[in-house]
Amino acid sequence: MNDTSRTDVKPGPAISLAGVNLSLGRGAARVHILKDINLHIGAGEAIGLVGPSGSGKSTLLMVMAGLERPDTGAVSVAGADLGKLNEDGLARFRGRHVGIVFQSFHLIPTMTALENVAVPLELAGVADAHERAAHELAAVGLGDRFNHYPAQLSGGEQQRVALARALAPDPAILVADEPTGNLDETTGKQIIELLFAGHEKRGTTLVLVTHDNALAKRCDRTVRLRSGRIETGVLREVATA
Repeated sequence: MNDTSRTDVKPGPAISLAGVNLSLGRGAARVHILKDINLHIGAGEAIGLVGPSGSGKSTLLMVMAGLERPDTGAVSVAGADLGKLNEDGLARFRGRHVGIVFQSFHLIPTMTALENVAVPLELAGVADAHERAAHELAAVGLGDRFNHYPAQLSGGEQQRVALARALAPDPAILVADEPTGNLDETTGKQIIELLFAGHEKRGTTLVLVTHDNALAKRCDRTVRLRSGRIETGVLREVATA
């Protein structure tokens, strides 16, 4: 595993949120989405983020990834205070330290699978970007799909490409927002196995938004949101065999 991309990561919690509040919308339509969020996630920990639709799970994930800025509170990820970074700094930080897997695959339709995975590596200045991309695609079972475009791939194959792209920079943090939401059950299980394998092999901190309680139980800890708040008394450590 190449750890050169993590040389500026400082020790401490992988993710720390303190007093985070976030509202979205304007005027009378403005809605208070996240309310006084305090959460600390250890390095290498797997967190299942659960709760009803509209509880703020995906928004919280976007805050952790630096894709949404809170109105108040502090967000620290991989030792960096995200509030001190401008937009360019946030983009560079995400490129080095945060891998993101969305429900909708967000692949670039005019690029092949190999090119899609190579993009974040090229942006990070990795010299052997295409070789690394090929290795990541082979690791998710797409060694024979390098030159296929997204439209030529099934939904499951597209999500494998998206997962390979997220893991290619060897991020400290991996966040996944309902990664099986657009897939059938069998394909979804395959993606989840690959997701957890990537997390366990690399020691990556994983935050997984899911509506599936059984899937959440595979994580080290479950955090439940309701109406924008973390429900107290339901943070459950999963017993290990």
